[in-house]
Amino acid sequence: MLRTTKLLFSAVMAAAAIAVISPAQAGVPESKDPIKLAVNEWTGQHLSTYIYGALLEDMGYNVEYVTAGAVPQYAALATGNLTANPENWDNNVGEIYPKAVASGDIVLAGKLGLQTREGWIYPPYMEAKCPGLPDWKALMKCADAFGNAETFPDGRVIAYPADWGTRTTDFVKANDMPFVSVPGGSEGAMIAELKSALASKEPILMMFWAPHWIFAEMEFNWVDLPAWEDGCDEDAKVGPNPNAVHDCGFAQANVNKAAWKGMAGKWPAAYKLLEGYTLTNPDQNTMMLEVDNKGRDVKDVAKEWVAANKAKWQPWVDAAMK
Repeated sequence: MLRTTKLLFSAVMAAAAIAVISPAQAGVPESKDPIKLAVNEWTGQHLSTYIYGALLEDMGYNVEYVTAGAVPQYAALATGNLTANPENWDNNVGEIYPKAVASGDIVLAGKLGLQTREGWIYPPYMEAKCPGLPDWKALMKCADAFGNAETFPDGRVIAYPADWGTRTTDFVKANDMPFVSVPGGSEGAMIAELKSALASKEPILMMFWAPHWIFAEMEFNWVDLPAWEDGCDEDAKVGPNPNAVHDCGFAQANVNKAAWKGMAGKWPAAYKLLEGYTLTNPDQNTMMLEVDNKGRDVKDVAKEWVAANKAKWQPWVDAAMK
């Protein structure tokens, strides 16, 4: 009964949200063709996309959600096979993205508003097994403490899924670290491995990112990696190893809203909405907890955010419709 009441309330609120948008729809949608939004591999990006998509749908647009890898998506964005990605992390993008932005095939519609961090995390109890942490150089002397049956005596570091790029593998190789870089599976699989390690106090070292709900539920420390310097991926003189490139820590991301160059001309109000759209870490953390920890449907959580946050999004819609 309680769940039925909650669903009814959400339906009423969502209907109210639609009613607020609908009267202003003169001339919108400008085209009935679908706006194709990229859906990448992590929950936060799903939420950013489905919230933006829900607002577009309420404005009358035809929206299509397209599963796309974080790096492979850029070829599709550059050609218009994808229309937009509301949450685009710009520090793990391969070669196509910077060229497409420079040429104007991909345009940036401003920052989403998230404060980010990427790097290696480990449980605090590992500091007793690896004195010197969080300094990354300590890992050189205690790699075996992070090993398993497949890697021992080398350590094991879990990298991002293979199609997110090879930064962890490149860093390990560039610094001659006695570690094996193992690609993670999905975001869910990586979280499951973190939970399992913490439950049994097993060693684990993993490439991860913030914002993320795990930092509200579990305790991890960040490895202090060597600071990123411009040129580190091209010039061996930059970074801690004078004989290698890719030897710096990870450049921290800007989270931009990216779009196909033709979006503003074909769907002007939709593009203006993208320009105005923002989310904060608290917004995402709360929603991610609902999805990843409580097992709720990501689209339902996104729609509930829309229903509960008219004061935030109404100015974006009003500005887009002018």
